[in-house]
Amino acid sequence: MPEAFDPAPYLASLTSRCGVYQMYDGEGELLYVGKARNLKNRVSSYFRNTGLNAKTVALVMRIRDIQVTVTSTEADALLLEQNLIKAHRPPYNILLKDDKSYPYIFVSSDDKYPRLSLHRGKKRRKGHYFGPYPSAGAVRQSLHFLQKVFRVRQCEDSYFRNRSRPCLQYQINRCTGPCVGLVSESDYAAQVEKTELFLQGKSRELLVRLADDMEKAAEELAYEQAAELRDQIQHLQQVQNTQGIEGVQGDLDVIAVALDGGQCCVQVLFVRDARVLGSKSFYPTLRLDDSEAEVLEAFLPQFYLRGEQRIPPELVLSHEPEARGALEEVLSDRGERRVQVKTRVREARSRWLQLATQTAQTNLLAHLAGKQSVQDRLQALQDVLELDGYPQRIECFDISHSSGEATVASCVVFDVNGARKSDYRRFNIKDVTGGDDYAAMHQALTRRFRRLRDEAAAMPEILLIDGGKGQVSQALAVLKDLDIDRVEVVGVAKGTTRKAGFETLILGETGVEVQLPSDHPALHLIQQIRDEAHRFAITGHRGRRDRQRRESRLESIPGVGAKRRRELLRHFGSAGAVENASMEELRKIPGISANMARTIYDHLHGVAD
Repeated sequence: MPEAFDPAPYLASLTSRCGVYQMYDGEGELLYVGKARNLKNRVSSYFRNTGLNAKTVALVMRIRDIQVTVTSTEADALLLEQNLIKAHRPPYNILLKDDKSYPYIFVSSDDKYPRLSLHRGKKRRKGHYFGPYPSAGAVRQSLHFLQKVFRVRQCEDSYFRNRSRPCLQYQINRCTGPCVGLVSESDYAAQVEKTELFLQGKSRELLVRLADDMEKAAEELAYEQAAELRDQIQHLQQVQNTQGIEGVQGDLDVIAVALDGGQCCVQVLFVRDARVLGSKSFYPTLRLDDSEAEVLEAFLPQFYLRGEQRIPPELVLSHEPEARGALEEVLSDRGERRVQVKTRVREARSRWLQLATQTAQTNLLAHLAGKQSVQDRLQALQDVLELDGYPQRIECFDISHSSGEATVASCVVFDVNGARKSDYRRFNIKDVTGGDDYAAMHQALTRRFRRLRDEAAAMPEILLIDGGKGQVSQALAVLKDLDIDRVEVVGVAKGTTRKAGFETLILGETGVEVQLPSDHPALHLIQQIRDEAHRFAITGHRGRRDRQRRESRLESIPGVGAKRRRELLRHFGSAGAVENASMEELRKIPGISANMARTIYDHLHGVAD
């Protein structure tokens, strides 16, 4: 084992310039990355004789090597620090968990009649992207408003192309009916342009334009058009009155942090065009006793420099980070405009900051209460199963199908923080007799645990199986075949009434059956995990089943392409009618020869070659 790190000779020759320092343990693993305006002063602070908290002492005891990189500016140090954190994810740094990508509102540009829709993921299609929004709910709320005011279509392209008469959205005055030519291209394009002005935050310019158009329509005696424009103006003014604040302009993010019980909550309030668009809570893990300012200093670069989140021209913070100047410089360069970081604000900004701070404190208390509840339940489960310590990881499997159709197995994961959704997995069961839950469970468990073993990934201490002794025996067989031990298998069998609270627990190889009181905390935890596995399996099964049912059997006929399918459907009206057609009827279709008619008939009726 490498000798303990001796800081004295190292610090004696350390530079006082700005840069980044990296701390390593005895195995060469990166423990912590930090930046400093003065490297010597900052690194020396870790080796003081007094004044260090317990978490910092624990870090220092593991240090066996320190490496530094000198940078020309503090801003360069900040960027290098973030690149290293992103690449190595050191255990003692504050880490912002990767979240699914933010949603956008997308307006297509490659359609004759552009479509308005929610978009998440890579921006591959041609068109305009507006956002990002804090949540899909905020996007849907905006889409609902835009549909009501400007009536730009939001239907899927496949649905739009196959309409022969206007749909319900047209009937309730939420669409102009472009699918059947009830609106001209120029009028539709004008509505799309107004929609984009609103999404760009140019509400005032839009109101002026609508007012001018209304007066022009009235002068031309187009009173219906003028009334429609009047209604649009009223809707926009109502939104401004209810969500906006007089005299406040521009876009900004308001960010507050709350600390308590070794946990923290960072609350981000998104303000666009003086309207609170939404908010989002983050719970980064603290490894050291960081202050609120240090949390923000670590959070902001990760949040804005990942490339997903739009950088507004103004950030209002609850606490001032030490590297405020470097942060402004880096964000301004990345956002290609000046970005100001403020902590002392008045009037509307002060009220928004107070709102964000109160929300952070409230959410943190709820988060702590929920975490404590999980820990209490884990303690109860530990007692019931007579484990040596807290179970750090629990996995639960469930099977879902409809009379054997589209069988899907789910795997959900819980740890000391509750559900760990990033580790959830689904398994599409193949080559198994429909309805054979034992074989389906065996396949799913084999695929899951073989991969965990081969990749040396974290194994669960407890494996919950939704089922009785048969399913438990499958789990035990899989673990034995893969030579995996130290996994406690527990079956969760429904009682005779199949009601919650009457479940029977089947304990692994002993087969001992335990029935806990309905108010037992351990049973509540097992029910929560089992229900989550059931929900996840049902969702996957329904998606797979619906995809299979949407696929036409005509698509799998050899030699029948899109053109022939179109001719068949045009002649017979539906795929079902094609299946019921005789070979003579099939031969009447243009382009269908006698041999092709035979191929189609045999395929649809399961006739072997």
